[in-house]
Amino acid sequence: MRNTRALAVAGAAVAALGLSAPAAVAWETPSNITALPSVIARGGQLTITADGCRHGGTATSNAFSPTQLSPVSGGGKGNEGARGGVGSGTARGTATINSGARPGSYDITVECNGRRTTKPQAFTVIGGVRGGIGGSSTTGATPTDMVIGGGLVAAAVVGGGVFWMRRRAERHI
Repeated sequence: MRNTRALAVAGAAVAALGLSAPAAVAWETPSNITALPSVIARGGQLTITADGCRHGGTATSNAFSPTQLSPVSGGGKGNEGARGGVGSGTARGTATINSGARPGSYDITVECNGRRTTKPQAFTVIGGVRGGIGGSSTTGATPTDMVIGGGLVAAAVVGGGVFWMRRRAERHI
């Protein structure tokens, strides 16, 4: 009977340890990767947040250079894990989208604590508008503008002359 009791206690201890081990491993594995904004133009800044990266890590994608993720510190006291403090295991970083990135969806891979996780289609790059001075890159009137303006002035002078001549002819009758 004593052996049965000892065996039962040992089995319960092994079961409790076995059930808690995956939770501990899951805590140290990067998870819940978010990218904000989820739709971004080339050259924009993307904020990446990953849970499970207590000591920071690295985020990579084909759309930006490898980016360091730093641990988020809440600066609070007491139960920091519930308020996003150092105990929460969250890391954050900012990446700049390459100017040559093609429009489409991109994955983000986060590596921390020696483990790697990929979030497929984490964000979308859209084709941006090229800003700038546009059509006002020259100063003054171009030769084409001068020809068009001169033609309009000449048409107005001829039309005015014809109108004046008709009115004048009507008075003499």
